[in-house]
Amino acid sequence: MVKLVEKPKKPPSDLALVGVYFFDKNIFKACEEIKPSWRGELEITDAIQWLIDHNLNVKALQIRGWWKDTGKPEDLIEANRFVLEDIEPEIKGEIKNSRIMGRVIIEKGAKIIESTIRGPAIIKKGTKVVKSYIGPFTSIQEDCVIENTEIEDSIIMEKSEIKDIKARIEMSIIGKEVKIFQDHTRPRIHKFIIGDHSDVRLVE
Repeated sequence: MVKLVEKPKKPPSDLALVGVYFFDKNIFKACEEIKPSWRGELEITDAIQWLIDHNLNVKALQIRGWWKDTGKPEDLIEANRFVLEDIEPEIKGEIKNSRIMGRVIIEKGAKIIESTIRGPAIIKKGTKVVKSYIGPFTSIQEDCVIENTEIEDSIIMEKSEIKDIKARIEMSIIGKEVKIFQDHTRPRIHKFIIGDHSDVRLVE
C-alpha cells in the first residue's frame, strides 16, 4: 500500500475504505504524531498514512461480498433488511396463543403472547411481546417489552419498552433503554430515531 485518498473528487479506482480496521500499538504513536484536519479532528486515514510513510506493515483486504454504508439512519434500516433476508427460522422461546409466519428467529427466553410475528424478523432473548404485531424486517434486541403495539421494518435496541401505541411504528430506530407510551392520540404513522436512555410519551 502506498497512499490513502479521502473522498477524492476523481477516484483513482472503484475501491473504498469500509471502516473496519485492526491495529497494533503503533496506531497510538501515529495518533500522537498527526495533526487535526480542517474539521478539527484526528482523521483515521491520516493515522494509517503515517503508518505507511514510516514503513510499518499496512495491508488491505478486498471484500468480495456485499457492503453497505450505514452512516445514516435509513442506511442502517436497509442494512437490517439485508441481514434479515438471509436468516433461517428458529423458534426456541415461549409461544402462547400467537401466530408465527415466515422466517422468524425467537431466541430462548423470549416470550410471545397473543401476538402475530411475520418474518423475516428476530426477537432476542429476554424480550416479551404481548398483544402486538411485529411485521417483516424488524429486529428486537434483548430484554425489551412490546405491548399493544404494531412495529414493522424497524430496529429496537435492548431494554426498551414500547406500550399502547395506537398507530403502527415503521422504519424506525429505537435506542437502548427507551420508553415509549401512548396517551390519547389520533391514528397516525409514527417514525422515530431516538437515542439511548430516552423516555418518550406521546400525547394528543
